Amino acid sequence: MRSNEVTLQQENEQPLDTEVQDTPVPPVIPFYTECSEAAQAQLFNECEEQFAQLEMLQNEIILAEPDSDENPQEQSVNRLTAVAAELKQRQTRRPELLSTNPEVLLVIGAEELQKLNSQLELVLSCSQAKRDPLRETLKREQKWLEKKKKVLGAGTEHVVKQRLENGRLSEHSVLQDTKKKIQKMKDYQNRLMETLADVLAEHFPLPTQETNADKKEKNIPQELNENLISLNEVLELLMNMTLETPHDPYVSIDETFWPPYTEMLLRHGIAQRHPEDCFKIRLETFY
Repeated sequence: MRSNEVTLQQENEQPLDTEVQDTPVPPVIPFYTECSEAAQAQLFNECEEQFAQLEMLQNEIILAEPDSDENPQEQSVNRLTAVAAELKQRQTRRPELLSTNPEVLLVIGAEELQKLNSQLELVLSCSQAKRDPLRETLKREQKWLEKKKKVLGAGTEHVVKQRLENGRLSEHSVLQDTKKKIQKMKDYQNRLMETLADVLAEHFPLPTQETNADKKEKNIPQELNENLISLNEVLELLMNMTLETPHDPYVSIDETFWPPYTEMLLRHGIAQRHPEDCFKIRLETFY
C-alpha cells in the first residue's frame, strides 16, 4: 500500500486572545491524498458493477411500465403504491458502503475530516470576531444592573421606613394632626379677613358729616343714614349667605346699604342682581 501522509498547515492564522486560556487549538489531522493502484482498480470495478446494475434496473422499469391505454388515474394509483412499497423497503434496509476497502475508506474519511476541520476553523474565527463586542456589551449591562440594584435598594429602604412610620401613627395622632391643619386654615382665613377689613376701611370708608357737607355745597342733596354698614360688612354678609345657603344666596338691599358701594360691586362684577327682584343681590360665582 502506497500512501503519502500530508499535514494540514494553517495559513493566515490569527493569534488568539491571551485573556481566553481555554480556547482549544485546532489539532493537526493527517490524511491521505492518493490510493494505491490496486485500491483504485478495485474501486473502479465496483463502480462499473453498480452502473451495470443500475442500467439493468432501469431497463426492467421501462419494460414494466403499463400500456398507454390504461386509465391515467389507475396509473397514478399504481405508481403511488409502488413508490410507497419501495420507500418502506428502503427505510427497513440497512445502508451499504460503496467500497469495503480500508484504504479507500481511510482516504474518504480523511477528506471529510478536513472539510469538517475547515468549517470549525471558520466558526472559531467568527466567534472570536464577535467576542470583543459581546464583552463590551456585557460590561455595560453589568454596570446598568449595578445601578438598578442600588436604585432598587434605596427604594426598598424608603418603603420600609414609610411602613414603620405609618405603623407608629395612631388614630389619635392623625386626629390631632387634622385638628391642627383645620386650626391653621382658620387662622389663615382670619388673617385674610382682617387684612381685607383694614384695606376696605382705609380706601372705602363710610360717608361722614364732612363729605355730606361738601356735597351740600355742590347743591347735591344727600341724606346721611347713621345705620349704614361698611363695605367690609356687606362683603362678609354676601360671603356668609353664599356659604350657609348656597341654594338662596341673595341678600335684600335696605337703607343700611350705601348705594354708591352697592353700585360699585355691581359694576365691577363682584355682585349681581336677582333676575326678578332688583332689590336683592348676591356674590358673583367665582368658581
